[in-house]
Amino acid sequence: MTVFTNRSPGRKAVTDHASIERAAFKLFEEQGFDETTMEQIAKAVGVGRRTLFRYFPSKNDIPWGQFDQSLRDFAAQLASVPSEVPIAEAVHRCVVAFNRFDEQSLPQHRIRMRLILGTPTLQAHSALRYEAWRGVIEDYVADRLGTSSDALVPRLAGHVSLALAVSSYEQWLLEPGSDLTVILQMEMDALRSYLQ
Repeated sequence: MTVFTNRSPGRKAVTDHASIERAAFKLFEEQGFDETTMEQIAKAVGVGRRTLFRYFPSKNDIPWGQFDQSLRDFAAQLASVPSEVPIAEAVHRCVVAFNRFDEQSLPQHRIRMRLILGTPTLQAHSALRYEAWRGVIEDYVADRLGTSSDALVPRLAGHVSLALAVSSYEQWLLEPGSDLTVILQMEMDALRSYLQ
């Protein structure tokens, strides 16, 4: 979805989620998340504050990007896994795929994850996002097992998957040249080894 706003007569400025994120992340890096206002972000993008709020309801939502759409894609990917694939393998494959990014988007994604994991004022908002992400896994596991999503195993699968993902991101941020999907696989292998 692209919104056109009149900047000057006869000329239209185009904005989208990615443009807003780039401008916001630059400001967050330069002056800090807490010190950056929505007005400053709108000005950097070249749109009005009202236009900015059409894309992101709050400043806290910007680091999460188009997360709701990502969750819909995640759920669809899980649903497409053949039923003969073991549940644990299906979840792990889809978690790795969910966290696979092309080389070009990695620098911005690194900024995103530093903000999400390292900004205290984002933690309460992040908890809501984590709950929604876990919920996708819980619903999938519950469906495969024929139980409710708040049963023990689906909830455990959601929490363990989130812990693996967060731990992998923390390691990835500590090692600038590392591959996130490799770290995710290594952490899963380490967990399996530990549980044997």
